[in-house]
Amino acid sequence: MTLLLSTTYLPPVSYVAACFKSDRILIEAFETYPRQTYRNRCCICGPNGKRALIIPVTKPGGIHTQTKDIRIDYSHGWQKNHWLSIEAGYNKSPFFLYYQDDFRSFFNQQVSFLLDFNTQLLKTLFRIIRIDKDILFTDQFEKRPVDTEDLRSSVSSKHHSFNHPSYTQVFSVRHGFIPNLSIIDLLFNLGPETGRYFSAL
Repeated sequence: MTLLLSTTYLPPVSYVAACFKSDRILIEAFETYPRQTYRNRCCICGPNGKRALIIPVTKPGGIHTQTKDIRIDYSHGWQKNHWLSIEAGYNKSPFFLYYQDDFRSFFNQQVSFLLDFNTQLLKTLFRIIRIDKDILFTDQFEKRPVDTEDLRSSVSSKHHSFNHPSYTQVFSVRHGFIPNLSIIDLLFNLGPETGRYFSAL
């Protein structure tokens, strides 16, 4: 079965779990870009608890801009702030030092389009977790695609229905277990066991 997903920034655990179990991955490129979703945000846990990291974007076509045309706005210095937040949240995790170089470069380069930036990050995650699947893109928007599991709307910052086994997080003692954070939370805490974690779901 083909899995149809929205693009995401450092996606939540539920997103990668769906990719892990799918046969074919298709990313929506032609939807009218919606606001307040994981397309340009991720959630991590820091010393003060759960927080969202949001990439500022511009819409060249206004409210009708398609996802493929969304541009990243670099005028706010968000890259430095995001990386400092990731360091503060995970520099004491078991595997942050092991993986940090795989991600640091994304916060030192400027990729014009959000879809390209997210896809490069997702490919890096797939390589690390050993998800051997191609990432394909839609060539048109279909409201009700056939022979496809459509998760474009369900993997959203407004939906939190995904339940998965708890694991030790850096600030578990202070904040308890926080489910469905960005995949980097799982990766930095479980390291090479991340793939096995998904296999057990």
